[in-house]
Amino acid sequence: MTPQRPLIPPSTDRMPNGSGAAAVLAAGIGSFMVGAFAIFADKVEGLRKLMNIYKPTGPLSGVAAAAILTWLIIWASLEMRWRNQDVALARINTLAFVLLGLSLLLTFPPVVDLL
Repeated sequence: MTPQRPLIPPSTDRMPNGSGAAAVLAAGIGSFMVGAFAIFADKVEGLRKLMNIYKPTGPLSGVAAAAILTWLIIWASLEMRWRNQDVALARINTLAFVLLGLSLLLTFPPVVDLL
């Protein structure tokens, strides 16, 4: 008969979920901003000209650049704020998925034409 090893209790040290939540929420906001910037660039003449960074793609180049910049700024600020915290991850995931759904609607031409 082999001697039994003592049971080691599972670690009670938990890693805070704030960094992951910051990344998820920033992604949702960033995707929503793609749709919002696209609508504004389509409807506002001055913004359309401002967003036209690369002529062959038109204002889409500025829309993508602005949305990426917004995503990075939000991600960095939420990361600094939530780094060592536990946050309500279910609520943040829900909000991020709602924003993702809205971004899909805002880039769907029939919906955009209604606005």
